Amino acid sequence: MADKKIKNVFRQGAISSGFIGESIHKHQTKTSIGAHNIFLGQVRADVIDDKTVTAIEYTAYEDMANAKFHDIREAAFEKFELTCMHIYHSLGTVKAGEICLFVFVSSPRRKVVFEALEFIVEAIKADVPVFGKEIFEDESHQWKKNT
Repeated sequence: MADKKIKNVFRQGAISSGFIGESIHKHQTKTSIGAHNIFLGQVRADVIDDKTVTAIEYTAYEDMANAKFHDIREAAFEKFELTCMHIYHSLGTVKAGEICLFVFVSSPRRKVVFEALEFIVEAIKADVPVFGKEIFEDESHQWKKNT
């Protein structure tokens, strides 16, 4: 059996609500699905050392990151009874309040989507080489630390 093609999960800039809505809409014809679950990662306006984050500039080792996203996807399909899964991550500048990560899972059963989504998001945070530079209102910046 041939290996599945590695997809490019990256999108330039913020992930729009229109894109998210359209992604959900496309699944209405898939009548074997009984449940969807969605994770939306949003840039926070954290206050660090009395300075407020206004945006995060995302960069990645794209080939390596896409391979890791692919591995996470394959592991999730092996571990959980999923009908489909979509992952999108921003590159470039995303302002506070905008969406930078969109994970969408579907399954015939609801319990599966809760467990799968947590597995996927935790694996992304732990394993994928995506880096965020926090940009403050005074235009200074620092590399974001994942928590």
